[in-house]
Amino acid sequence: MSTIQDYQAAEQLLRRPARPGELVIGDKVRPQWTDGGARFWYAVNDGAGRRFVLVDPAAGTREPAFDHARLAAALAAASGQPVDPEALPFMAIEPAEGAVEFGALGAYWRCRLDDYTCEQAEFTPPGSPLDVPSPDSKLAISQRGHDLWARSLSDGREWALTTDGEPDHRYGSGPQCTGNATLLRKFGLPHLPPAVAWSPDSTKVLAHRTDERAVRQTHLVEARPADGGAPVTHTQRFAYPGDEHVPQAELVVLDVQAGTMVRAQAEPLLMPQLSPITIKWAWWAEDSSAVYYLSRPRDLRTLTLHRLDAVTGEVTTVLAESGESRVEPNQWIFEPPIVRVLADEVLWYSQRDGWGHLYRYGLRSGELLGQVTSGQWAVRQILRVDEAERVVYFTASGLVEADPYRRTVCRIGLDGSGFAKVTDDELDHIVTLADGQEYFLDSASTVDTPPVTTVRDWAGRVLVELERADIGKLTATGWTAPERFRVKAADGETDIYGVLYRPRGFDPSQRYAVVDNLYPGPQVNRVAPCFDPGGMGLDAEPLAALGFVVVALDGRGTPGRSKAFHDASWGRLADAGGLADHVAALRQLARTRPWMDLDRVGAFGHSGGGFAAARAMLDFPETYKAAVALSGSHDARYFNAGFVETYDGADNPEAWARTSNVDLADRLAGKLLLVHGEMDDQVHPDLTLRLADRLIAADKDFELLIVPGAEHTFIDHLAYVRKRGWDFLVRELMGTQPPAYRPSPIAVGPELLAELFS
Repeated sequence: MSTIQDYQAAEQLLRRPARPGELVIGDKVRPQWTDGGARFWYAVNDGAGRRFVLVDPAAGTREPAFDHARLAAALAAASGQPVDPEALPFMAIEPAEGAVEFGALGAYWRCRLDDYTCEQAEFTPPGSPLDVPSPDSKLAISQRGHDLWARSLSDGREWALTTDGEPDHRYGSGPQCTGNATLLRKFGLPHLPPAVAWSPDSTKVLAHRTDERAVRQTHLVEARPADGGAPVTHTQRFAYPGDEHVPQAELVVLDVQAGTMVRAQAEPLLMPQLSPITIKWAWWAEDSSAVYYLSRPRDLRTLTLHRLDAVTGEVTTVLAESGESRVEPNQWIFEPPIVRVLADEVLWYSQRDGWGHLYRYGLRSGELLGQVTSGQWAVRQILRVDEAERVVYFTASGLVEADPYRRTVCRIGLDGSGFAKVTDDELDHIVTLADGQEYFLDSASTVDTPPVTTVRDWAGRVLVELERADIGKLTATGWTAPERFRVKAADGETDIYGVLYRPRGFDPSQRYAVVDNLYPGPQVNRVAPCFDPGGMGLDAEPLAALGFVVVALDGRGTPGRSKAFHDASWGRLADAGGLADHVAALRQLARTRPWMDLDRVGAFGHSGGGFAAARAMLDFPETYKAAVALSGSHDARYFNAGFVETYDGADNPEAWARTSNVDLADRLAGKLLLVHGEMDDQVHPDLTLRLADRLIAADKDFELLIVPGAEHTFIDHLAYVRKRGWDFLVRELMGTQPPAYRPSPIAVGPELLAELFS
């Protein structure tokens, strides 16, 4: 049974923005560049306060950015207020010559580091978080109404860059289906920053006019608005699979000083999910003369690279690739395309030989010049191209035998010769590029090895070590590192990988209920190959703290391996990331782990995972006895057109119908809890209500929780919603009553917003 202590540990492990204290110290380094990228500072939060570190990679030094105790004393003397050196009252610093500047205690301060005297300084207010500043920091672009405006950051002068924007035909915004309007309202924000890209020379802006005039309108009803008044209807443009009209992006180039506009002389881009500028499918040439962008038709079987002349608007085709299934510039939908335009060539990502590799094309001829990388592994990201040395640096997965998902930093000549591993070890490497690209930050870890963050040069030499993650507070909760495992898929041949979390206070002589913590992709993985407490382990670690064995797995159809492995999801979203593979994995794991009780297996998932959790109950009732389905996309026919058509096909209504839990409601045999936010504008609540309707018609017993005012992630209801899910599984799988425990509420404020968009 779960105790109050278990619930307290689960709440500590529940990753949530602005949580009180940090369980892992030094696991993430977010560099803030100074001196043109030659140096950087970063802050380490230890739960009580922040310590600030200054790094000079060329000198190989890492040292405190200042004497924290002396600065605290000096600030206290200057302000007349107490200052704790272990909890300094500011989040960021601005290094200056022989000093640091920061905002604290209602003022802006400059503290000299020779004698540690502090005095108030002139403060230039930061720009609006909704502004996009120019590379030279002289101008900023903002969205006003349906148009784009420019502002001088020196004198505040403002002028309109567009004047013909209209409702549903506006400039600088992505499609409404992914605009997160409900979430932004909670922070008092009208919209996201505009989807624009400055030219490197700070003279022009790439933008698009978003056309949703003919896109389907959907509606959400807010039962109790923040003012307590009558219900309010919120209307949203949201295309369903097969709809004739989806959002489109009409590319434009704006000359900021001249106030002129050049429209792309080409058909608008299909934009069913995200702005092509936001996801970096459109970008500037280094000399600011042109824009390059990618396009795909609605069947997704052709990927084309275009060049847009920034002066004339002329659009030419650089190259194109077609295939029998979707042609992707990256298997991960939210990661930038693996394409790099060089002076005379293009590095192009293709899976034509079954694996994701780099190919070299002529920029002007469009002819294939050769394959750069090859082998049964996949390029993940282009890091740097040294054209003078004719070398490309990149990350790749599949080069570590123990775990094909781990990333390795590599180099190879553009002619395909001289392949070498820059990080030649068994760890997973996450790279942060320096502003000047003379070095990179490397976070090396595995699922059970805490990260060590270093600065390396491009030969792989460690210039300076930054942090070794401290997990003392994490282990104090009773947390133990998960076990990485490999088993066979349901076909009996394909290797699949996952992680297993042992329950808090694990005793191998006991028998434990099991929870499969699902996310089916196919656009992202469920399991990251790095140390990830609280990331994609959002629900796994708290569930293990409650006393469950928790399994998380990437089945066939998820990204990160070969094209064939990913294409298992093509037209088969109904498989929910290989649920048959999950069942096979559970059986194999239990053969050598008798403490796993397969008579008490549940499922837990959010969003796509909510769909998969319910689907597990409907497709495999002999295995899954209970499930918690949060914000589930239960009927593909009425979900996001871009997502569904990307993986089930653009003209495949039979597949969309198969990807429907609603039509299978009569199969329910176990215990099911459905949870949805009333104001979820990403996965609409009607998808859960449709399933509930059919469950009622089939006379099925289930539980339903609609959370008033909540958006897709339950950001201000997170602990409450998770606790309801925990209680449900404790009752249904452990057969005991959960303890009376009240989780701490989450305050929606600036710190929460900062973490959400960091």
